[in-house]
Amino acid sequence: MAIHNVQRLCETTKEKLKRAIAVLEPFLNESALTQLNPENDTGMDEFYKGFLTDMRTLIVYSEAQYEKLGVALRRPSFNVEYAERVLYDVYHSCVNAFFYPKNECYSEDGRYAYTGQDAIRFRKKPVRSVRDTTLELSKIFEELREDLAYYETDYVTQRRMQGEKA
Repeated sequence: MAIHNVQRLCETTKEKLKRAIAVLEPFLNESALTQLNPENDTGMDEFYKGFLTDMRTLIVYSEAQYEKLGVALRRPSFNVEYAERVLYDVYHSCVNAFFYPKNECYSEDGRYAYTGQDAIRFRKKPVRSVRDTTLELSKIFEELREDLAYYETDYVTQRRMQGEKA
């Protein structure tokens, strides 16, 4: 990819991660298990524990990659290889952490993606704040996934062809 394209992609990716962090941080700071599950339902307790764990993982990955993008963009001479590696990492850590959460409290149902409906389906019916936060994040991470699709396969293939480890 041309240096200008990579640099611009780094800038837009950094901005989208910033938006995701801005959604996640207040949600995680203000959400407690007792608040999400006031009835103390054991099944819902496990659901929310898993959900909060996945969201904490996502914010850690997002903040780490946000910082790396900042480093890439602040360097006096833009290092395309480093920037491409960071973009690859954003895709494989942040985007994948959102769409494939470890605790599987929600999943993406591709059948709804083309209907204009929300493609995120929850394993159990969550409270409104959990649903709204997840759907807001899904829009951001969908944009990132589309922007960074190249880094899912082509980046690795390119590196392997050059005899490097991805």
